[in-house]
Amino acid sequence: MSERSAFGKFREELDTLVFVVGTGVAGLAVIAFALFEEAATEAMNGVNEFLWTNLGWAYLLVMFTLVMFVLFLIFGPWGNIKLGGSDEEPEFTFLAYFAMLYSAGIAAGIVFWGPAEAIFHYDAVSPFVGAESQSPAAAVGAIQYTFFHWGLSAWTAYVVMGLPIAYYAYRHDAPLRISTVIAPWVGLDNLDGAAAKTIDILAVFATIGGVATTLGLVGSQFLVGIEWMTGASVGDFGTIAVITGLTVVFTVSVALGVEKGIRRISYFNMGLFAVVTAATFVLGPTGYIMAVGTQALGGYINQFVTMSFYTGAAASGGTGVAEWVGGWTIFYWAWWFSWTPFVGLFIARISRGRTVRQVAVTGVIASTGITIPWFATMGGTAIFLQENGRADILSVVSELGEAASGYPLFEALPLGGLLTVLFLVLVTTFLVTSADSSTLALGMLTTGGAERPSTINRVIWGFLIGALASLLMVTGGVDALQAAAIITGGPFAVVTLLAVASMILTFGRQRALFLREEDEVDVPASTEVIEGTQDD
Repeated sequence: MSERSAFGKFREELDTLVFVVGTGVAGLAVIAFALFEEAATEAMNGVNEFLWTNLGWAYLLVMFTLVMFVLFLIFGPWGNIKLGGSDEEPEFTFLAYFAMLYSAGIAAGIVFWGPAEAIFHYDAVSPFVGAESQSPAAAVGAIQYTFFHWGLSAWTAYVVMGLPIAYYAYRHDAPLRISTVIAPWVGLDNLDGAAAKTIDILAVFATIGGVATTLGLVGSQFLVGIEWMTGASVGDFGTIAVITGLTVVFTVSVALGVEKGIRRISYFNMGLFAVVTAATFVLGPTGYIMAVGTQALGGYINQFVTMSFYTGAAASGGTGVAEWVGGWTIFYWAWWFSWTPFVGLFIARISRGRTVRQVAVTGVIASTGITIPWFATMGGTAIFLQENGRADILSVVSELGEAASGYPLFEALPLGGLLTVLFLVLVTTFLVTSADSSTLALGMLTTGGAERPSTINRVIWGFLIGALASLLMVTGGVDALQAAAIITGGPFAVVTLLAVASMILTFGRQRALFLREEDEVDVPASTEVIEGTQDD
């Protein structure tokens, strides 16, 4: 394609309002942190503290509601609903589907926090656990909380967002946009109205914040890994250069498309993920991992509801959400909400031909089933090494930050040098796939739902996200990234509830959806819900 025709495609497919507002706000954020670093950081931290202190309970209630709804979809009568024609086969094999879904989801964050989170909770114990710091009870509670933060709840919001978009797109030819979730109220012909544009613009904001957070966190892990292995500090300029380089890599990958780029890297990711997990499990304290992990899993299952509603109000004197809960659980829930636009869109993009139950089971149950062994292995190994004096991980973290936690862990094991290199590669490839899906989603959001947005569009978004992540890392580090996630994720907690209401309204008003999928072919499409709304 020539330069002229490439630019022509970019202009023709562009949703001007969403693109201009989205890129404008992203550009202003970059300028603000570049020129007014202290004021911008102070303002963001102030908004962040207000949200988790005064509205933290809302994040908890919304997330629990989503979990309950997804369980209903899995076990209820709507699970057989097909995302596409009744005879349509899935576009991708199950292995490819799962690999792409997992890699594009929170996998980059999983790699970052796998070695780090449990050791944090082991030292600074949650008031919910109520154990003495660095005690055996603290170890079990630490790993139990990693299961809670990265388990069922973490994956639920993505599935809730992706399902109605896929349903309307593949059953009613709706655009692949977040605003498609309001189709039952405004009708498919009115998805270019003010309400739809507002939702899509909010989706752009949330995606920028969520992806910048991930790119910054995992980018810092990459930088610390280089420093750990070479002894050379990269500095602020090096930080910007490395994040820019990673941005170029994922931009090239996403330009290759889902089939050639994201699918192939996802296969590699999952293979390497399995190798690192298995090697650490075998070479590390296997018996301890099994013992503490099993008890933590039992606690997670038994106390899931209580943990889901825990605000730490008693620990904070009844003044609001406790600082520990705000800094961990509320941050994570907001982070997942900020990721729902692009992960939900990506799930919708790859789910044609699958049923509601298949998507929900793959996206929530199977993903959780892969995640729990990783956190049990990494968290159990980190705590064991710390407790037995084989690696002072807490001191390394105190000096170099959370991003450094994995390197002393692997170094203390047999074949530590090889494991460290493999871990660094895993950090990079998971970051690329997560950034791939987000850049693709931003392109879809700003082109009115195009499945294959122009390369120019994706390059612009890659540059803006990379620039913002670099500046956040240089100016505020992890605290600034966490604040960005909480702020941008808040509005999408509400949009996920709209997605739930959309599915209830659409599926519930079609009696045929309670029947077997093959009976649906004789029933007219949901004209009562979609078209009827347009006539009101």
